[in-house]
Amino acid sequence: MLKLPVGIETFSEIREDGYVYIDKTRYIHKLVTEGKSYFLSRPRRFGKSLLLSTIEELFKGNKKLFERLYIYDKWDWDEKYPVITINLAGGDYGTIADLKEALNDILNRISRNLSVPLYSTTISGKLTDLIEGLYKKTNKKVVVLIDEYDQPIISNLQNKDLEKFQDILGSFYQTLKTNDRYIKFIFITGISKFAHVSVFSKLNNLDDLSLIDEFNGICGYVQEDLESKFQDNIQKLANKFEYSYEAAINEIKAFYNGYSWNGKEKLYNPYSTLLCLRHSKFTKLV
Repeated sequence: MLKLPVGIETFSEIREDGYVYIDKTRYIHKLVTEGKSYFLSRPRRFGKSLLLSTIEELFKGNKKLFERLYIYDKWDWDEKYPVITINLAGGDYGTIADLKEALNDILNRISRNLSVPLYSTTISGKLTDLIEGLYKKTNKKVVVLIDEYDQPIISNLQNKDLEKFQDILGSFYQTLKTNDRYIKFIFITGISKFAHVSVFSKLNNLDDLSLIDEFNGICGYVQEDLESKFQDNIQKLANKFEYSYEAAINEIKAFYNGYSWNGKEKLYNPYSTLLCLRHSKFTKLV
């Protein structure tokens, strides 16, 4: 029985520890060779963090992790790039002060980990210090990955100071645009695209992939993934409920195959599907 990566969002852990990995590098190859700045919205627990982790390892040149994957023989592994990864999913954003403190903590931590000094006192200035400093230190353009960019906004939708949160984040993200000459690649994910707030009015050079037909399956599982990767788990579930193999597939499909961003191809929620296959138990989507 294959190891199922329930709740694991780190690409290196999945690959090194022998968990099932659904190869998304065909999509990644297209992105990194045809463009520079992207945005993707998907629900929580739908694979966004794993996607960013995969992109991070690619640009860092960790070749061994990509053996037997689509991109393995299509990438120049001698080219390595510095990566800044910012994850806003788990912060405390109850007040403006909390937001500023969280962003400062993130930037200070990245500064320490990458040994790039920060000279500025403002949040936007510190991000500029990181980007420019990494570029000068490595003589390579910088990759910037931001996960759950909108969590501070979602946490404060009923807050009377919501506009102030938006302004702070808008100025923070605008720093990416003003430092374009030092940047190789940008990928930002979130739950929603707040099109009418300052975040995207200031950072207006992103290619939004959320509803683009060919990237419908960049996160989540398609039907072929389910049937080609999880046969043993499906059979185990079928045996438990005394279903035929095909009936088990149809039942899984009825529970978890309800997402689509192109109106044609449907996707499985990966987290809920993996839980079902691990425990041979049907539950509501989480």
